[in-house]
Amino acid sequence: MVPIEGIVINKIQGFYNIKTIDNKEYLCKLRGILKRSDKRENCTVGDHVIFDEDGFITEVKERKNLLLRPLVANIDYIAIQFAAKDPLVDYERLNILLLNSFYYKIDPIVVINKIDLLTSEEKETIINNLSFLKEIDIPYFLVSTETGEGLKELETYIKGSITAFGGPSGVGKSSILNILQEQKVLATGETSKRLRAGKHTTRDSNLLPMKIGGYVIDTPGFSSVELPDIKSPSELADLFPEFSKIEDSCKFNNCIHLNEPGCAIKNAVETNKIQEKRYEFYKRTYDKLKNERWNRI
Repeated sequence: MVPIEGIVINKIQGFYNIKTIDNKEYLCKLRGILKRSDKRENCTVGDHVIFDEDGFITEVKERKNLLLRPLVANIDYIAIQFAAKDPLVDYERLNILLLNSFYYKIDPIVVINKIDLLTSEEKETIINNLSFLKEIDIPYFLVSTETGEGLKELETYIKGSITAFGGPSGVGKSSILNILQEQKVLATGETSKRLRAGKHTTRDSNLLPMKIGGYVIDTPGFSSVELPDIKSPSELADLFPEFSKIEDSCKFNNCIHLNEPGCAIKNAVETNKIQEKRYEFYKRTYDKLKNERWNRI
């Protein structure tokens, strides 16, 4: 039998919908040898696989990354989306989602929707609050699904890639995805005025082909405010790109950048080379991990 290669675009109850390079779709199941460990991550959406003419997947190619919640593989970008208003941008959650992106080795971008609701002063405030993203080489896009502003720039940036959209409910992810993809198949929900939060409308992960090439995915599970499984202070520090840009070295090799003398990171904060708000987020994250996880080790 001639082996066929494709990408898993959907998984439902043990069946895998696979799309090949010539845009043909096949419904397949895992060959028994691939199911022996009985793990959810044996094969998932985003995996590049080899399958035979009988409809059995015989090989799962090596992944470049794997997002566990929701379970998606081989993502190029994670688009962390918020709304400019209704609900307002939650900058603490934004920092946590950036931390998760770096932990899972997925390049983040930031998307702020509903900018048509802003005054010029409110828009300038958001731009100032997002200024730290430039310092760590993360692009951001101010967009509106109502006026179309910024959507072309976003579409061009993620063209030909696999981009997962994550963020809190009510920020218009489904509306943006419906604009970017070939067919409008996602339901959209209205924001709850009472709670300033949206109604969940997406139930599973699907690779949705974009009009200009590539795929987008709605990943509601990525909106969680949970911290990733960071094992140590050094691993935490490695998830702050601005720390690695500081050329000076700390006085102590095991510096955790809190109270130690001669800390290059603290000096960088004092000289405005690292934003104080980001450093304060680092300290809060360190305290939370130390109190809730590391003390139990």
